[in-house]
Amino acid sequence: MLGLKLPTDPRWANLAEFSLEEILTDHAYCEQKAASTIISLIQMYPEHMDMIKELAPIVTEEWGHFRMVLQELSKRGLKLGRQRKDEYVAGLFKFIRKGGDRNDQLVERLLMCAMIEARSCERFRTLSEGLDDEYLKEFYYKFMVSEAGHYRLFIDLAKSFLPEEIVNERWQEWLDYEKELLDSLELRGDRMH
Repeated sequence: MLGLKLPTDPRWANLAEFSLEEILTDHAYCEQKAASTIISLIQMYPEHMDMIKELAPIVTEEWGHFRMVLQELSKRGLKLGRQRKDEYVAGLFKFIRKGGDRNDQLVERLLMCAMIEARSCERFRTLSEGLDDEYLKEFYYKFMVSEAGHYRLFIDLAKSFLPEEIVNERWQEWLDYEKELLDSLELRGDRMH
């Protein structure tokens, strides 16, 4: 369904479980940044009311996810650490095409959001299948389901601004680029991406 061209190494779940405080911290900040990114899209494109109606509930959902991860940290006696640079997202930003009209730029941002959600979905699936902690398996399964819906929404929104064949072609370019990017990054158990 996701079309990702490079699956996460299954050993990543073991690394993440070993670095639980760090992975939960990074996850919390990923959820916070997701909410902030959607708010930015709403602020940048207020003329697209239909899109805003679709995105506004996602802000609430992502912020709710942030709070869920904070509760999990607290429940386990762990602390929210400092936010670290997300090399994966920074790499994706470099792939956004410059130029074009406002719709072209909006579609680039929507596709980048779709990519992040797709990879997050895949990582949550990896955790839901690869962790030893039964509670965390279920915890991450719920996040996986949510991210799959967000990924689909961002793709569908992109297709509402440009013809489907153009969006599909560009999405394939994003998938190819993301594979190269992920392949160039070190596999780390303390990061979601």
